[in-house]
Amino acid sequence: MQLNGWDHALKVTADGKGLVGHAGAILLRKAADQLGLTAGLSAALLKKGTSPLLDRGTVLASLAVAIALGATSMSDIALLAHLSPVLGAAPSGPTVRRALDLAGSPRMLDRVARARAKAREHAWKLIEETPAGFPWLAVAGKALTGWLVIDMDATLVTASSDKEGAAPTWKMGYGFHPLAAWCANTRECLSMLLRPGNAGSNTFTDHKEVLAAALRGVPARFRRRTLVRVDGAGASHDLIGHLLSLSSPRRKVLFTCGWTIMPADEDAIRQLPAAAWKPGITQDGEAEQDKDVAEITGLTARAGNWPDGLRWIARRVKPSRRHLRNLTDYERKTGWKYSITCTNIPDDGISGVPGSHHAQYIDVLHREHAVVETSGVRTAKAMGLRNLPSKTWQVNAGWVLAANIAADLTAWARLLGLHDSELRDATPDTLRYRIWHLPARLARHARQRTLAISTDWPWKDAFLACWQRLCALPAPA
Repeated sequence: MQLNGWDHALKVTADGKGLVGHAGAILLRKAADQLGLTAGLSAALLKKGTSPLLDRGTVLASLAVAIALGATSMSDIALLAHLSPVLGAAPSGPTVRRALDLAGSPRMLDRVARARAKAREHAWKLIEETPAGFPWLAVAGKALTGWLVIDMDATLVTASSDKEGAAPTWKMGYGFHPLAAWCANTRECLSMLLRPGNAGSNTFTDHKEVLAAALRGVPARFRRRTLVRVDGAGASHDLIGHLLSLSSPRRKVLFTCGWTIMPADEDAIRQLPAAAWKPGITQDGEAEQDKDVAEITGLTARAGNWPDGLRWIARRVKPSRRHLRNLTDYERKTGWKYSITCTNIPDDGISGVPGSHHAQYIDVLHREHAVVETSGVRTAKAMGLRNLPSKTWQVNAGWVLAANIAADLTAWARLLGLHDSELRDATPDTLRYRIWHLPARLARHARQRTLAISTDWPWKDAFLACWQRLCALPAPA
């Protein structure tokens, strides 16, 4: 068997003509233009008395496209110069920096947020009209139809050099600690607050600001039934009180929140009869082994210090090796590791979701918050947030915004153009490998440009279908 020789008589040159290496960029840019985001960004970033050579909204949209393709620095915008015969003139690195510096100012961040919200309203309306419909979550085999799920979480961004606002982190690193709210339904980042590395995990004012911005960014009719999930690190008395205050006759806000176990909680668990523990359930609705759930609402002495309408759900699992060193005396004695979820899901459950009042369902519903680590945080890290490229805070704030817009465009392209494909739920890396980085050749004939992709590319049909669907989208009113 011959193991080499594939390069026999192979000559490599750099004189190819009409080649386009990342043809998938046209899908992302088309989504931005067709849904009104590019025009909205242009209006938001308009500054009196200036006339930039390149429209700032187009620059920001172009950077978001580059980030979705894999850009990790402002200089990576050079990739779009390769696509200029298709997309038009590409901005330079300095132009991108000036646009980010402007977009990262507090006043402009608010204006851009409104432009994103308007485009999102149009996009979600069109997503509802696709054959697949809006992506309502399913937990334990039960669809949360009509409920928008928002996951809040903070993540660490390492800074390899000294940058404005960078500080030591709780993990003994150095960098930033942004807090974000993700839409679990679509995997969009609804809002993100750039914070120093030493910012607290459960700072109430930050959570309140981020959640308020996230709700403003959601179309009004999707706010009527909202479920917010927060892990134990972000929980605080003030936050739970605030979440309870968000409901009104016109809007229902439910939440699940992690809970720090105190001796009083262990006392409540100790009072549970053996029969109170029921097997936990998986995300598929199957019973779990050696994982049990019980409600301790009527047993915990701490309930009197909290507002009415709260429930506490305890979970016990056999501790893993990594848990052994952190077990309490009570946990060592019983041989179980315990966790508690606090929620305002009422005794009659979530409207429209039968069986959602059971402790087992509330437990699995909250545990699915962990997907934010993959669908939210990991997506953000894969699209521009592994590193913040500038030494100045305001430019980095603009970069965070561009990364969030990249997540918007990726979500809209998936749900509007690939809704009947296996790529509908694909990760950023999978989309890059199969669609965004698709090679093509640009030809000109009879005053027309033709971007031709390979006939044997495995995902050519998905690419063409996505392009045709995006081109057919109606413009926003």
